[in-house]
Amino acid sequence: MTLLSIVLGTLAAGIGSVWLAAALSFGLLARYTQHMLSLAAGALLGTAFLHLLPEAFESTAPPQQLFVTLLLGLVFFFLLDKAELWHHGHEHGHSHSHEDHHGNAAHHHASGGWAVLAGDSVHCFGDGILIASAFIADWRLGCLAALAVLAHEVPHHMGDLAVLRHTSSNRRAALLKVTLAGSITALGGFLGYWLVDSLKHYLVYFLVVASSSFIYVALADLIPQLQKRLSLSETLAQISWLAMGIGLVSAVSFAVNGH
Repeated sequence: MTLLSIVLGTLAAGIGSVWLAAALSFGLLARYTQHMLSLAAGALLGTAFLHLLPEAFESTAPPQQLFVTLLLGLVFFFLLDKAELWHHGHEHGHSHSHEDHHGNAAHHHASGGWAVLAGDSVHCFGDGILIASAFIADWRLGCLAALAVLAHEVPHHMGDLAVLRHTSSNRRAALLKVTLAGSITALGGFLGYWLVDSLKHYLVYFLVVASSSFIYVALADLIPQLQKRLSLSETLAQISWLAMGIGLVSAVSFAVNGH
């Protein structure tokens, strides 16, 4: 019965948050697609700095080990980006050296999409273990944990969908990819049920690796796209949407955690 509760709770949290984010992104916010990149950058940075990293540093793990993990994660996603560019260059000869700024920017989005999905999968796996731990302690606590994960993932998945929409115009493909990443929550829950004691020690490192992917994508792929000459009103709108992404994550984190 506990295992069934864990699977249902993790699926509801992992996939439900993606579909709710899609309903908001493709429905209510669809007309603001030009601003979704700013929202995405804010949501990713907010998730990393206001939710994941504080949770990791509240653990008993040595801070130096966590910082080393963060650094190695950033370097890993940088190398992943370089590998994508190298592959791209060999596919198209040396023409990539003559691409304009916008061509390079579009390609950075493509590799950024894979980095987001990789980090998202790690993050969702960690969420699954958290939900499993809560259900094992008490089923009511498990339900609250699942609701909390669903709530704090919505603004983050809105950011994911915005990034992936810029790698492809196919809305359905973007939704499918993020849904598959969200379903990893159930895998984390299933494994967490069997290995919760032995995996607890590594959970903080999962959180830091996920943080490194979100920070890298925001700073290396998204923010550079926003650094272009704009009018004062356009710049203020850009900053407002960035702040909104951070604010959404911050507000939800405060609501579900109380801090």
